[in-house]
Amino acid sequence: MPTVLCDSGPLMALAKVRRLRLLLDLWGIVHVTEEVYQEAVVSGHALGAPDALAIRLFWKQHKLPVIAVSDNVLNAYQPAITLDPGERSTFAHALTLTDVLVLVDDEDARTEARRIGLAVRGTIGILVEAKRRALITLPEIELLFNEISARPDIWISSNLCARVLKSLRSE
Repeated sequence: MPTVLCDSGPLMALAKVRRLRLLLDLWGIVHVTEEVYQEAVVSGHALGAPDALAIRLFWKQHKLPVIAVSDNVLNAYQPAITLDPGERSTFAHALTLTDVLVLVDDEDARTEARRIGLAVRGTIGILVEAKRRALITLPEIELLFNEISARPDIWISSNLCARVLKSLRSE
């Protein structure tokens, strides 16, 4: 089982659609860096985002790790593009591990993760994996994709949701 590192995008999206539990159901344990926690929880709370509280309570209840990435590790990784602090710390830490899966939604960040040899999956991929493992049903994933597409606070393409849903319906 790989070490799973989650960026703030999937964390916040799953919290918004009330599906954080899928992270544990799929992988047992999920790690975030301090920078991701800061972005998703501390900054989110300061902005009044309800998902920030959900993430904080979930992390605390399940005693999930928040990783401090050293300056040496951060400085050793020089990304080819500009990443936000959470993405950068996640990728830098991931490069110190042998078997790792990175959960990130931003398409440019996903391209960078692949460039440096990391396995990557986003929110849509997490939900598809949950459906394939029978953790959620096709009607549930349809509802989730419709909610994701309709929400202005989740930045996932409605076209992507529609394409993946069409593929799932034909399986």
